[in-house]
Amino acid sequence: MPTSSATPLFPTTIAGSLPKPAWLAAPNKLWAPWRLQGDELAEAKDDATLLALKLQEDAGIDIVCDGEQARQHFVHGFLEAVEGIDFERRVEMGIRDNRYKAMCPTVVGELRLRTRVHAREARLARAHTTRKLKFTLPGPMTIVDTIADAHYGDRVTMAMAFAALLNEEARGLAADGVDVIQFDEPAFNVYMADAAGWGIDALHRAIEGVTATSAVHICYGYGIPANIAWKATLGAEWRQYEKFFPALAKSRIDQVSLECINAHVPMSVLTLLDGKDVLIGAIDVATDTIETPEDVAAVIARATEYAPKEKIVPCTNCGMAPMHRDVAVKKLEALARGAALARERLG
Repeated sequence: MPTSSATPLFPTTIAGSLPKPAWLAAPNKLWAPWRLQGDELAEAKDDATLLALKLQEDAGIDIVCDGEQARQHFVHGFLEAVEGIDFERRVEMGIRDNRYKAMCPTVVGELRLRTRVHAREARLARAHTTRKLKFTLPGPMTIVDTIADAHYGDRVTMAMAFAALLNEEARGLAADGVDVIQFDEPAFNVYMADAAGWGIDALHRAIEGVTATSAVHICYGYGIPANIAWKATLGAEWRQYEKFFPALAKSRIDQVSLECINAHVPMSVLTLLDGKDVLIGAIDVATDTIETPEDVAAVIARATEYAPKEKIVPCTNCGMAPMHRDVAVKKLEALARGAALARERLG
């Protein structure tokens, strides 16, 4: 289907993931194992992708995505198509600067894509919505922070190798009709100095020659206990963004997605992203409390004090994969209604 050309003021979107149906994977948890296998699993992923699109459209979301329904995890869903990784050789690693531990596969040789990674779900989504379509990929820095290395011996070298693979997939997604390609980089909020240097260099490699709009998503993580505990140590103001946003403003990335609602992030950091579209998190994924349209509109109004109205895209703080599905749907509806309210007041 062709993309609808009409984009309203304050167009809404989500960070990427939505809860999976209980018939596809165990609900309310990350890394949930699939409940089907083979052809049945492939068909179920298709069904869940179409359902995710429908839920977003019914809620009133303007820029929709596949909900990451065909991926068990936002990083490993990409890695499964990469040659040179041994998934049987798992190593327990402290990731995100040892905030939590995970069993990670190991890079054992030169990295290559075996095949296109997300062509099936991207083409399916494009064929079944006329709205603008966003697709998410893990960022190079976050990948190297989520995998063991027994080959490259250098994080930057390995990140650039992954960036080249991401570029292959991003070019394919653009050819599939995807309008926005977003790279998820929660590691930027952990390794700030590196993010402003080789982290952005790796993103530039990943978007080289890509015709779609490019975005990078940075946040304080899923609403899981380890992240909530970490946030409690960050003090009354969370100023991590200030350390690398000036570099992002100078980068070739088109959009920056950041956490706002219920975060202690000074909204004034938006002034450091002059010229960029800003995806402002107006939905908290770390609580089951449903925001009101007034709550969402208030976040948007505060953002207009620091960024041009036409540059503001209301979004979720992070992915919604581990949330209760009914809660996630109500939060999507609140996001759309809040943006509509903001249009009435500020448009």
